[in-house]
Amino acid sequence: MARVKGGTVARKRRKKVLKLAKGYFGSKHLLYKTAHEQVMNSLMYAYRDRKKRKSDFRKLWISRINAAARMHGMSYSQFMNGLKKSNVSLNRKVLADLAIHDDAAFQALVSQAKEGIANPKPAAEAKPAAKKAEAKPAAKKAEAKPAAKKAEAKPAAKKAEAKVDFKSMTVAELKALAKEKGLEGYSSLKKAELVALLEKA
Repeated sequence: MARVKGGTVARKRRKKVLKLAKGYFGSKHLLYKTAHEQVMNSLMYAYRDRKKRKSDFRKLWISRINAAARMHGMSYSQFMNGLKKSNVSLNRKVLADLAIHDDAAFQALVSQAKEGIANPKPAAEAKPAAKKAEAKPAAKKAEAKPAAKKAEAKPAAKKAEAKVDFKSMTVAELKALAKEKGLEGYSSLKKAELVALLEKA
């Protein structure tokens, strides 16, 4: 019987690996076995470093923001804290770009950060006032028909509770809600389990 060789299939597979190894040093781009080993390692490093690149860029942006902020008399942490207190939500990528290409805009942000540290703004100033304004007419209506309104309010409250979308909440919020309701064993549960527990409660 004649020996069956790999033929075109084996050659195609090996050529694919050697093509990926093009430009590697020495036998790593010539011999299939060493090329295959190196390609496997290279793919592993590429996968790992695609994730690592995110943290590398974050470090770079922080370094640039820090350098620019110190030129205007603030440290990085003070600058970011001031922006947070001023309710300015620009990410580090944009801030680093402004630090390099638009010094006037960055200086304006530094001034805003200094003002934010001196006079911090509450996260939501307008919302409580609007809620109070809405609550007053409702309270007056409730005074006119107290007995009927109380009877209607309970089913409405239950409906409101039922309509809460637990899936859109974070794990911390779900745990806080479970604690408020006095549920037990919620601290070690995952999100899906917490959602199921709160839906039953």
